[in-house]
Amino acid sequence: MSQRLIMHVDLDAFFASIEQRDHPEYEGRPLVVGAEPGKRGVVATCSYEARRYGVHSAMPISEAFRRLPPETIYLRPDITRYGEVSRQIMTALEAISPVVEKVSVDEAFLDISGMERLIGPPESIGRRAKTVIHQTVGLTASVGIGPNRLIAKLASDYQKPDGLTLVMADQVGAFLDPQPLTVLRGLGVKSAPILHRLGLRTVADVRRLTLRELRQHLGELAGTKIHEQAHGIASDRVHSDSERKSISKETTFGQDITDQEVLRDTLHWAAQEVGYIARQEGRLGTTVSLKIRFQGFETHSRSRTLPTPTAADLEIFRQAWALYRAEDWQGRPVRLIGLGIGGWESTASQAVCQGDLFDEMTSGPDPKQDRIYETLDAISEKFGRQSMRLGIRRRKD
Repeated sequence: MSQRLIMHVDLDAFFASIEQRDHPEYEGRPLVVGAEPGKRGVVATCSYEARRYGVHSAMPISEAFRRLPPETIYLRPDITRYGEVSRQIMTALEAISPVVEKVSVDEAFLDISGMERLIGPPESIGRRAKTVIHQTVGLTASVGIGPNRLIAKLASDYQKPDGLTLVMADQVGAFLDPQPLTVLRGLGVKSAPILHRLGLRTVADVRRLTLRELRQHLGELAGTKIHEQAHGIASDRVHSDSERKSISKETTFGQDITDQEVLRDTLHWAAQEVGYIARQEGRLGTTVSLKIRFQGFETHSRSRTLPTPTAADLEIFRQAWALYRAEDWQGRPVRLIGLGIGGWESTASQAVCQGDLFDEMTSGPDPKQDRIYETLDAISEKFGRQSMRLGIRRRKD
């Protein structure tokens, strides 16, 4: 029986790379896609030229503007155009493996177990994925291949940009051991210092602690999670689109955020991505969820069931923001925030109305909503996302 092989494909600086591809005059210059300088909001992504100045996704735009030189280009996201490129990429990847799980607009997992007999060794499969993407959309991607999702994801990060890293099952320990603690998902602002005070600096150091010791220092949940990751233990299941339980988007901030407008703008941006993917896949969701993480890996999830299914950006955003506002969280520093939608209805449910786009938190029927989004998407595809966008009403309190 052939061993499990999972491939993770991650487009390099996706939004920024599309802009540089379509505008050759932007090549080689720092470029930020996200909020406009002088306004509230965050960086959606940035070019590698901008990253040299320490700028990264989810950084407040004010901080990015302070760090970057005057020649920097600032652009608003064109979600519709990026979504079309994403669809082209995912279609191309389906020619390599029948099991492709799109986890966001710019990354996907592929189950390539047993594909060696059809394509060749794992390195050849990875190179084919990179070549197919470049031939299809003219962009570069970093590819990681490993025995499970965790190792594949870490491998794709290992040699960005335009990298290809293969980690076989018997190489997992050697791959993980020299890497810094920061590669382990789930280390918070309190848990990381605890491990550092214990003299731990690399994954190899963590591997020397027993599960019991990690639980004593970090708590049962976090200790177990870190122990499993340090030993390369993770799921090797890839879900095809038909099995997708939900669509979500979350952001980890470089610095903890207390500004309510930054949090609000971040959720609005996440809702645009989630809503767009749902509409393109013909999905309507009945459950909106909110995920938030504070200091010390304190993580909370909240969800609500909607009276009618939706794939509307604004409705997803409004419900998630209402979940946030319903809790006593205002003023607490936020490390991570995100939202998702699931509880799918069949596409026949599109006949069911989804609510008024323009009234805060109403859920009454509005048969025009689907046509509004169809029209907006059509206009955006022809003239660009900036030509017409649905905004969010600013709070006056």
